[in-house]
Amino acid sequence: MRNVLDLIKFGESETVEFKRSFDREVIETAVAMANRRGGYIIVGVRDDGEIIGVTLQRNTMVEWINEISQNTEPRIIPEIDKFEVNGKQIVVISVDESPIKPVMYRGRAYLRVNASNRKLGSREISELFEMSTGMSWDHYEVEASMADIDLDAVREFAKMARLNYGEGEILKKLHLVRDGKITRAALLLFGKEPQDVFMNAVVRVGRFKDSEIVDSVDVGGNLFRQVESVMEAVKKHLNRRFVIEDVRRKEVWDYPLNALREGIINAIIHRDYRRPEEIQIKIYDDHITIWNPGELPYDLKVEDLYREHHSHPRNKLIAEVFYLAGYIEKWGSGTLRILNAFKNAGLPEPRFEERGGGILLTFWKDIYNEDNLRKMGLNERQIKAVIYVKEHGRISNAEYQNITGIKKRQATEDLRILEEKGIFEKHGTTGRGTYYTIKGHKTGKRGMKGAPNGQKRGKNEVKMEQKGGESDV
Repeated sequence: MRNVLDLIKFGESETVEFKRSFDREVIETAVAMANRRGGYIIVGVRDDGEIIGVTLQRNTMVEWINEISQNTEPRIIPEIDKFEVNGKQIVVISVDESPIKPVMYRGRAYLRVNASNRKLGSREISELFEMSTGMSWDHYEVEASMADIDLDAVREFAKMARLNYGEGEILKKLHLVRDGKITRAALLLFGKEPQDVFMNAVVRVGRFKDSEIVDSVDVGGNLFRQVESVMEAVKKHLNRRFVIEDVRRKEVWDYPLNALREGIINAIIHRDYRRPEEIQIKIYDDHITIWNPGELPYDLKVEDLYREHHSHPRNKLIAEVFYLAGYIEKWGSGTLRILNAFKNAGLPEPRFEERGGGILLTFWKDIYNEDNLRKMGLNERQIKAVIYVKEHGRISNAEYQNITGIKKRQATEDLRILEEKGIFEKHGTTGRGTYYTIKGHKTGKRGMKGAPNGQKRGKNEVKMEQKGGESDV
């Protein structure tokens, strides 16, 4: 009894649902829980946790079990118990996770997400089935032959993975070829022209100036070639400088290249190749976005990407081959390596979010972007002023008043706070000659935005150059 009262006390969740009475939604919830991790449906309780009780006849619970089992495929046979609380009867229906998924109710599949049931589409049903059987989309055969496989690419992989087998034997051992049939994974990884079959298996890289597309390229080929080609396409639009550390010259790019590479590899490996969209990488003056088609697996949430989490590859064969080649680890640590690389570089934390049916990863070049400035506690006037200084190099009290529409006293207070936070540096004491700049940066015609012209060099910096500039990629 105590456990039942505890379930009610803590409210509805992914594993607990309250129902006033038995109806079709009880069966939908049973299906949703069976497709997830199981759970408890408590009948005779309102959504807010108030116990209202339920009227039971002698065969009522048997009828409920029959109705659930006879209307689900594969069948759910739940455990069912009744309890009396303060003179009122409640019923607890216990549902186990089904080893075979998806479980369907009247031809529909549901999945328990937080405290609600989500109806699944055909793509999600297919993915749930593949996960249940230990298969994944890339295991299945495709209309292709060994003549479509680039054996040089297989040999190159064998060197990286230190495998001493022939090309055909490698493909068989890794289940890329089964019974002489080419799998989707084999064609994507080592195909001569994989886009002949998978037209969407490309990465689109674009350079943007505000909303204007300055340059764009679609990168095709097999997945290993895509990683290298996309990295080069992105690097052509980035700045780098050289610093001297321990008498050695070191390259410092706008963004940590190892993190950029990790983000690109993750997108290529984990994207949903059933979706018609391509991977999209957009390069702006102060940030880069990588959009990857396909939402997270049902048992992984965005917040999990910011901490240690289990590995759940959507394309298991592709992920295994990249692992053997040394491109990735198996333990779901890729997102943490990205976060740590930016932290070590003193750059803002990258952001992961689900958007438009996919995962959007955003990298920022400097800490003075709108999102990060809000996290630092700045109001909208102060954010506007920081962006203004990035573009113009400096700001006076009068200019602050002009762009924000406030009086001098409030402008002075806002600027004082920006100075206290270490964002602005004051030049002069009082009067018209006083102005503010980004702390640690000299004034420049273009300020900070889009180019490092106004950036103050440390004593060990020896050179700043643009790699590739705005040339075609």
